[in-house]
Amino acid sequence: MARKSKVLSPYYGEPRKFDSTFKGPIHNRSCTDVLCCVIFMLVIIGYIALGIVAWLHGDPRKVVYPTDSTGQFCGQKGTANEKKPILFYFNILKCANPAVLVNLQCPTTQMCISKCPDRFATYADMQIQYQLDGKPWEYYKQFCKPGFNNPRKAVAHVLRDEDCPSMIVPSRPFLQRCFPDFITKNGTLTIGNRTAFRDSPGKARTVTELKDAANGLTNLLDSKDVGIKIVEDYARSWCWILIGLVIALVVSLIFILLLRFTASLLLWLVIISVIAMVAYGIWHCYREFSLLSNHPGADVTISDIGFQTDLHVYLQLSQTWLVFLISLGVIESFIVVTLIFLRNRVQIAIALLQEGSKAISYMMSSLFYPIVTFCLLAVCISYWAVTAVFLASSAEPVYKVMTSHQNCSYANRTCDPENFNTTNITQLCPGSQCTFAFYGGENIYHRYIFVLQLSNLFIFLWLVNFTVALGQCTIAGAFASFYWAQRKPADIPSCPVFSSFARALRYHTGSLAFGSLILAVVQFVRIILEYLEQRLKGVNNMVARFLLCCLKCCFWCLERFLRFMNRNAYIMIAIYGTNFCTSARDAFYLLMRNVMRVAVLDKVTDFLLFLGKILIAGSVGVLAFLFFTHKIPIIQEEVPVLNYYWIPLLTVIFGSYMIAHGFFSVYGMCVDTLFLCFCEDLERHDGTPDKPFFMSPGLHSILGNPQYGPQKFKD
Repeated sequence: MARKSKVLSPYYGEPRKFDSTFKGPIHNRSCTDVLCCVIFMLVIIGYIALGIVAWLHGDPRKVVYPTDSTGQFCGQKGTANEKKPILFYFNILKCANPAVLVNLQCPTTQMCISKCPDRFATYADMQIQYQLDGKPWEYYKQFCKPGFNNPRKAVAHVLRDEDCPSMIVPSRPFLQRCFPDFITKNGTLTIGNRTAFRDSPGKARTVTELKDAANGLTNLLDSKDVGIKIVEDYARSWCWILIGLVIALVVSLIFILLLRFTASLLLWLVIISVIAMVAYGIWHCYREFSLLSNHPGADVTISDIGFQTDLHVYLQLSQTWLVFLISLGVIESFIVVTLIFLRNRVQIAIALLQEGSKAISYMMSSLFYPIVTFCLLAVCISYWAVTAVFLASSAEPVYKVMTSHQNCSYANRTCDPENFNTTNITQLCPGSQCTFAFYGGENIYHRYIFVLQLSNLFIFLWLVNFTVALGQCTIAGAFASFYWAQRKPADIPSCPVFSSFARALRYHTGSLAFGSLILAVVQFVRIILEYLEQRLKGVNNMVARFLLCCLKCCFWCLERFLRFMNRNAYIMIAIYGTNFCTSARDAFYLLMRNVMRVAVLDKVTDFLLFLGKILIAGSVGVLAFLFFTHKIPIIQEEVPVLNYYWIPLLTVIFGSYMIAHGFFSVYGMCVDTLFLCFCEDLERHDGTPDKPFFMSPGLHSILGNPQYGPQKFKD
């Protein structure tokens, strides 16, 4: 039957008129948003230049290996520091800025040593003890500058010339650097059995100051051992992790193939399976909680035991199972309530996914396009990380003239320690020294390293969003060609995914870059807001924190809205080849004219697909758990001996979820594309022989219900 004409709201534009020549995605198209395309290409060229400059100036060994104040690497073979692999800070209290240790720019003398100090001492105390016997000096001088051997030199002069540290404290090596060895006794933080001390100038110091200066790294002194054990676990179990991921891949493929023929039965089976799985989890957690309630020592809270690498410690606490019980109860309630109130929409979404599976069956290559997106994202992430490391290691040691004479005109000027003694500065300013000041540089490049790091981050966000946009536009173009084919599969073009990918790159790079730029700006602002929140954590300005929280919420909502609009704009670009702004406007108006259908579709199909991902990841995760915990008798002897079985287990679960997400994301894009094409088809045609629908009868029965049609408005 022919559909009656509609009266549309003037605020949401007019539908496209009937065009008998329209047969799907337009092939005779032109380039869009050329200016943005040119800018994007120039930015990429500039990004490559930034990487080259960073590689020329940077030295990642400064991040991997510690560097002393003369620019020599600690432990480097063939140098005087070959047997001195650990870096020692003369005054670690100057390293209080969290960014200091990361960027190797602590403004104090740094020296390579063979081992960290194991006792507490100050230079002043050492000098007093030296008068009695010379033994303290033999130990203390190994932390002084090489060649210095004058323990009778005045303390003020020693500290002025930075010949020796003002104090040494018991330390342990972490990341090849000496950090204070903190010990908690009866809830009190101590070092060398002290909570307070005085340095050589006589200034009172506390253990808290040392802890803050070390930037909390001393709390992670054991993490290096943990890291080594994790690497060992990966080395022993990598083949089994790979097998688990292959199983997830096979299960995902089987799931998608079955979805083609038994979508309704399979999706309802998924829903029931997830509900049953969570219900079993609730019962198991309640059982464990009940057993541990009367168990002695099980009432200890999680906060009391702190962080533990052995997860079995947490499983012996009743509070752990109570947290699991409450969490699973909330999840179960949410799923059941959602299904009860949205049962009709769930049925419609299932039917729509069944239509989508028909489209995917004609172009199975679309399921493997996420691999292309993954490879491109891997390139972007690797380039960004490497460039960031080289930029962070671009700083050079800066030396300045230090003198006690206030009238010295050379004070605080840069100098070269190699030829300093040959200059006349020592004559004009007696007692002056060319000492290390900081890591950095005073040329234009070093002054703008922070700006370059921000640029590196922003361009990275832009490229990541462009990669995602390219994938969405490619998949949308392929499925649009399926929808607008009058005779399926005869009229579907050959290699639809490759053809859509080529069209997107050739004609719409500028439009995709434009949409990606908008999203990257919002994400960049959100990162800045997160940084500001970290800086304001210790501030009691409630007004500023409230405003910052509001801004974070607003920009989060804005990012979610832009993601939704960009996704639909890319679909319109793939179909009509219009620029980004026109496509975004047309997509918005089209969705608003079909707002009831959007309400039916929005998030319901995503919810069903999410349950499918959870079921696949959970099933493979249970199998991996039974394997790594020796619960499968048949292959019990093949299980590798691990330090932490949860490392490969979490890797398998996360990898399985990402594999399932890669396949199911194609389904999500397919449904969104079919939906927009359906809305366009419904406005262009009326089902008469002169204006026949392109939609299948099944799709028309799903979304063609008049109650979901465009809203009628009175003039």
